[in-house]
Amino acid sequence: MALVILVDEEDNPVGVMEKIEAHKRGGTLHRAFSILVFNDRGELMLQLRSRKKYHAGGLWTNTTCSHPRPGEDTLEAAVRRLREEMGFTTELEKVGEFIYKADVGNGLTEYEYDHVFVGFYNDPPTPNPEEADGWKWMDFAEVLVDAKMNPHIYTPWFRILLDKFGERILRML
Repeated sequence: MALVILVDEEDNPVGVMEKIEAHKRGGTLHRAFSILVFNDRGELMLQLRSRKKYHAGGLWTNTTCSHPRPGEDTLEAAVRRLREEMGFTTELEKVGEFIYKADVGNGLTEYEYDHVFVGFYNDPPTPNPEEADGWKWMDFAEVLVDAKMNPHIYTPWFRILLDKFGERILRML
């Protein structure tokens, strides 16, 4: 059973809940993280979510996203999930956080206090087939445009993240 950390709007823990229940109840605010990994050419490693996922399967998204376990540091959880999902580790730097609520289909809602991390890596990943059906490098400026032109092929949280942090991250590259 996967548990998520329930939080208030200042990211203070207020309890734990089974992940699927947090998504079923119209969304219960819980802690999450999103990772964006870039190469030296300013390209973002996009992940194609596995079609086996219980929500948002078959959509393009940021390199990795998940939830820390109860008692787990968010940065440590991000490093762990990057390794578990994409098969590599790299140094990650936190660039911000935000709260969002999005319908993700199948009667589920993501309501997350999302910590955003950026890292750099130049080699091909080794994606876990349970997590990802594929991956690609894409110029980040092109990602920003494409997500607006073709929103239906990207996860809801990734589109929100791009709206909130895209220009700032573009200036960092």
